[in-house]
Amino acid sequence: MKFSVSMKKNHEFRRLYAKGKSVATPSLVVYFRRTNRSYNQLGLTVSTKIGNAVCRNRVRRRLKEIYRLNENRLLKGLDVVVVARQKSPFVSYAELEKAFLFACSRLGILCDEPKSGEKE
Repeated sequence: MKFSVSMKKNHEFRRLYAKGKSVATPSLVVYFRRTNRSYNQLGLTVSTKIGNAVCRNRVRRRLKEIYRLNENRLLKGLDVVVVARQKSPFVSYAELEKAFLFACSRLGILCDEPKSGEKE
């Protein structure tokens, strides 16, 4: 993650849930809020309702990789939280990436940059 740092403090998550905008898909919810920083902050939330620790960490790794590959397409200066829903362990990686990009485009935080896997 070149342009991002992890969001770790509980009050940052709560502020984003309360004051940010969100879009929900069947497999995940994306919250965001604009900031004046030159970098993005990413937070991932995977509830214990999702499954055991192995399943939750697998979903977390997938979401982090989806964000890493597509972070150059996102605007700068955002707080972003991705919340996994109960369907997320059962969908493929491609469907999870499609849901993330759909949510980001609905929020208007995607810019016209190359897609994941393409050269810059």
